[in-house]
Amino acid sequence: MKKNILIIAAVLMFGLSNAQEAKFGLKGGLNISNFSGDTEGIDFKSRIGFNVGAFLEIKLSDKFAIQPEVLYATQGATADDFVDLESGITGDVAFKLNYINIPVMFKYYVAEKFNIEAGPQIGFLTSAKTTTKLNGYSGKHDMDVKDMFESIDFGLNFGAEYDFTEHISAGLRYNLGLANIAKTEEEDDSKVHNGVFSLSIGYKF
Repeated sequence: MKKNILIIAAVLMFGLSNAQEAKFGLKGGLNISNFSGDTEGIDFKSRIGFNVGAFLEIKLSDKFAIQPEVLYATQGATADDFVDLESGITGDVAFKLNYINIPVMFKYYVAEKFNIEAGPQIGFLTSAKTTTKLNGYSGKHDMDVKDMFESIDFGLNFGAEYDFTEHISAGLRYNLGLANIAKTEEEDDSKVHNGVFSLSIGYKF
């Protein structure tokens, strides 16, 4: 992790030292997240969440820019007819994972107002809970499951963005999770990954 942070810091220092222009901004929007990988036959479905945070667009030229961001994001997945291991009763469960994500996006302006982007992202898990509604029972049950998940996630982002004005933009992005987010026993080689589509609106000052 320290190595990744040092690489990001080096990229930012390079960008700032070669910047033609730097603009601070705020952004927020919708997340559609899910789990993939070795899910043991569980049919996970998407969970709707949100993202909100700040960014710094560092223009290196008319065509290229670097954009580090700090975002708070609600992620996770849902599953119907999930089996409760203690009781054996089925129910609907929502896995609610919250992260502080730090992406560093490399942007290429295909046209004056339109760019495509890609870059790495480190995520720090702040909380993880499940909300379960068992079949035949009223009410919902919440449980803290943070100890079931790794505290750090890593992935790659791919997306595109359009500038409506000098200040307002909209972007679509997909985060491909590369790290195993599930804590497993030493002999267990199963892996679970995050996957998140994001639609956001940004404002540059």
